[in-house]
Amino acid sequence: MGSKLGAAVAAVVLAIPLLIGAGIAGIVSTLSGGNGASSLLCTTDGTPPGTVPGLTAEQMGNAATIVAVGKQMNVPEPGWVVAIAAAMQESKLRNLHYGDRDSLGLFQQRPSMGWGTAQQVTTPTYAATKFFERLAATPDWQAMSVNDAAQTVQGSGFPNAYAQHEDTARTIVTAVSGVRCQPAPARTGTSDCNDIQAPNAAAMTAINYACGQRGLPYVWGGNGPLNGDSGFDCSGLTKAAYNAAGISLPRTAHTQYHAGPRVPDGQLLPGDLVFYGPPSKIRHVGIYIGQGKMVNAPTFGQPVQIDEYRHPHDDYAGATRPAP
Repeated sequence: MGSKLGAAVAAVVLAIPLLIGAGIAGIVSTLSGGNGASSLLCTTDGTPPGTVPGLTAEQMGNAATIVAVGKQMNVPEPGWVVAIAAAMQESKLRNLHYGDRDSLGLFQQRPSMGWGTAQQVTTPTYAATKFFERLAATPDWQAMSVNDAAQTVQGSGFPNAYAQHEDTARTIVTAVSGVRCQPAPARTGTSDCNDIQAPNAAAMTAINYACGQRGLPYVWGGNGPLNGDSGFDCSGLTKAAYNAAGISLPRTAHTQYHAGPRVPDGQLLPGDLVFYGPPSKIRHVGIYIGQGKMVNAPTFGQPVQIDEYRHPHDDYAGATRPAP
């Protein structure tokens, strides 16, 4: 918080598609960036992910992404079935860039209804995250039928349409839920949210979350839409990003800096927090994503975006590496 940094907006929203090949054993899939370089390596529990008759590799890949996000968010398995059934009805598990009015993506989420920007809702990981957030916020959703739970999230004009997909959704979940992911070896050298090589799953989750908020406004003291705010300030964004990864940070940039642990000069990795201002009054924080870039909430009038983490800023204070 305090005075903030200038900006250079990047155009591509983070996408982490889970690629599944039919009938391939062993290491069969990766959660990857736009150019195919893996950020998480995903393997199966001894058997390859199955196929479902009538569904394409694209549809199965989108289903696997939904399940992977559900696992990452600690949503129980019934929630995966609800989400798959919803996506089957809304898009047939395709990441559509069109729909009724401004509906888009796997779940036909509408930017005009507060689901996110058009770029965000057509990013499968973001769309699945928003679905699961609203499902988890629904009281007693696990006591509901699959249809009613999906309808509570979606608010469809066809409120009983999800039930027809329940059996297929269960089959799909069974086919893709054997996928397990682990961090790929760390590699720096990225310049945007399209190819992040984080050193561990927590850092990857935090970066994924922060990148998914791009375009939201800067709000002084803002903690994001889940907490009733339209956007974030700098430390609100970093705190929310690491909360998504299961790591609790203090609220302000100053207290986050002093919480440590410090990163030695020259050893930055994606996911590290980078700070600005004198140690006696740290005024700004962002999340480093590689190759001199960070994602941050800069200042009033500038949305969450990607900036240079140093140049032209000469008040860089150092970095920390959050850990559980």
